Amino acid sequence: MAREKTKDPNELAVDVKLKNLFALQTKLSAIDANKMLRGELPLEVQDLEDGIEGLTTRVGKCLEQSEVLNDEINKRNGSVEKNKLDLARYQEQLKNIRSNREYDSLTKEIEFLQLDNQLHEKKIREAKESLEQLQEKIRNCNTELSERRADLDLKKNELDEIIADTRSQEEKLREEAKNIELTIDTRLLSAFKRIRKNARNGLGIVCVQRDACGGCFNKIPPQRQLDVRMHKKIIVCEYCGRILIDPELAGVKVDALSTDDKSKKRRTTTRKKKEE
Repeated sequence: MAREKTKDPNELAVDVKLKNLFALQTKLSAIDANKMLRGELPLEVQDLEDGIEGLTTRVGKCLEQSEVLNDEINKRNGSVEKNKLDLARYQEQLKNIRSNREYDSLTKEIEFLQLDNQLHEKKIREAKESLEQLQEKIRNCNTELSERRADLDLKKNELDEIIADTRSQEEKLREEAKNIELTIDTRLLSAFKRIRKNARNGLGIVCVQRDACGGCFNKIPPQRQLDVRMHKKIIVCEYCGRILIDPELAGVKVDALSTDDKSKKRRTTTRKKKEE
């Protein structure tokens, strides 16, 4: 027996399209509910990871600056030692001078080397102070890093446990949702996804309940409600843009009274009051 050809989603009746769309919404809402179980944990994990990355970068820069300062200190210490050797040599030469010109020349060299050493020593002190500040900053960053990494491990473990508990169910729901999407025409599916993306509660199709939109709860005119019940075309809420579906078609029980029932009840209540 030949296999029955799958019907083109574009050729389906409006009521079938609405049923398929509502079935898709049901699956997606169940997936959203699983995500809600995770709460703010994914965002908290992301924030901690970003914070750790920022602190790690800051520590790296501080270490680079520390290396530069250490190199500068070592170079200046080397210059100081060289100047001291030259000073000792010039001091020794002063003992054997033969003219005033030679004395003046040696004296100027000695004075220059002493001033140069004073400058090097001043720069070394400044570099050491900066180095101490950097080391303090590195210690603080490392302490904060340890705390954040400990928090991240706890949050990740908690998140992994929640994901592990709902993974199989969520994968099944996603597979079912993907299969339902194949039964919905492309344009309607795109419109539904766009509506869902803009909706705060993730609802792209809702039932008419208590004469109002099940998404934004604005009242729907009776004629528009009738159009929804007729299933002849896709009707959207004029306030929020969500697709509307008749609860009976969606298989949803509605306890609320319809407009006609309300009118009848109101008339009955008025009649009773008059009789009393």
